[in-house]
Amino acid sequence: MTVYTPLCFRGKKILAPMVRVGTLPMRLLALDYGADIVYCEELIDIKMLQCKRVVNEVLDTVDFVAPNDRVVFRTCEKERHHVVFQMGGMGAALLSDPDKIESILTTLVKGICKPVTCKIRILPSVEDTVNLVKRIEKTGIAAIAVHGRKKEERPQHPVRCDVIKAISEAVSIPVIANGGSHDFIKEYTDIETFRKATAASSVMIARAAMWNPSIFRKEGLFPLKEVMQDYIKYAVRYDNHYTNTKYCLCQMLREQLETTQGKKLHAAQSTQDICEVFEMADFYEETTAIFEAKKTSLETETKEDDEVEDPDVIKMAVRFDKREYPPQITPKMYLLEWCRKEKHPQPVYETVQRPLDRLFCSVVTVAEQKYRSSLWDKSKKLAEQAAAIVCLRTLGVPEGKLCEGENHLINKRKREDQESLNNRDREEDAAEPSFKKANFIEEASDMNVPKMPR
Repeated sequence: MTVYTPLCFRGKKILAPMVRVGTLPMRLLALDYGADIVYCEELIDIKMLQCKRVVNEVLDTVDFVAPNDRVVFRTCEKERHHVVFQMGGMGAALLSDPDKIESILTTLVKGICKPVTCKIRILPSVEDTVNLVKRIEKTGIAAIAVHGRKKEERPQHPVRCDVIKAISEAVSIPVIANGGSHDFIKEYTDIETFRKATAASSVMIARAAMWNPSIFRKEGLFPLKEVMQDYIKYAVRYDNHYTNTKYCLCQMLREQLETTQGKKLHAAQSTQDICEVFEMADFYEETTAIFEAKKTSLETETKEDDEVEDPDVIKMAVRFDKREYPPQITPKMYLLEWCRKEKHPQPVYETVQRPLDRLFCSVVTVAEQKYRSSLWDKSKKLAEQAAAIVCLRTLGVPEGKLCEGENHLINKRKREDQESLNNRDREEDAAEPSFKKANFIEEASDMNVPKMPR
């Protein structure tokens, strides 16, 4: 039985949420070097709602995958109980709408069992900032992170330790101080100096960790070359997109971007290219070989499972190619029409997604018989169409392909469209005064707009 241990936000050293930086490789590296908690990059709620949760058996990760197959968020067992998911909306703009802040946080606290935290920038006055934080505290959040700059200020502006300190002294929940990279934090011991200056419970580090995540090491910073190689290992191990890997490495190189190595990194167009720049080609080949072997093994297991599945399911190796069918005509439409004609219940589709490669397979049940394609497709819609094709071919029923000659569904659709158009015209004639109709026709004539056929 797994026992959930809620995160504690006192006395912690935290990797701050950073766009394009706080992905899985950087989070894991920060944990290796001594970070207690790691925040992911800011993710918009609507993007997550569109994602599918996929267990990636090759990488041993849980992926949240967008409809375009892009991995929006990836996590693994190693960061369990250490990772904080950051969900963003209006950002600093919310500071001017405290009612909305209170509503959002209250809803989150009441709606989920996980601890909810909040991150803000300071307002123009200390008093207004403290009053806002007190109001936020009443929502029941577990901690509040404070970036000690106003929303319009940039890193070169001094961090306001006095404001963070005033907040720390005014509330009872943990306060996480943020914004000290430019003025304070250059090495590990500076983290505690910044914490004391703000009287905060914990410290959240952004740019200093982005430049060298070994800032979290008690023993001191690692050489940058070693840090970058450690980061690349995680990027390869967890199949991080090369553009994101390249971005993070460029942030570490900084003034070294104009060196020979920096220019080679800038020119890299793949993860393999990046590994070659940092003399890690052998590591890349070994790791990808391991993944390919694991993938092959899982595919073999899946194939064996397919072979021992329900023998009553009729299978064929077919795919749906819409180029072979008239516009807006599909095998699913033909199958539904056939079922209605034969007075069968309408077809029932059951579709599953394979975690290994995120491909789909659909089984259609018609007249108590099941049909499916033995091939897996890249989308649910394609898999259902393929299942319908198997059923239609087994039954010897036309499936609507262009090569089959005259298509009765096209004619039926034309009749339905014409009837719909006629009905709409009759409704418009009844509802619209004749003078308005005349004006429209006259104006259309003036504009040389061709009259629509009826």
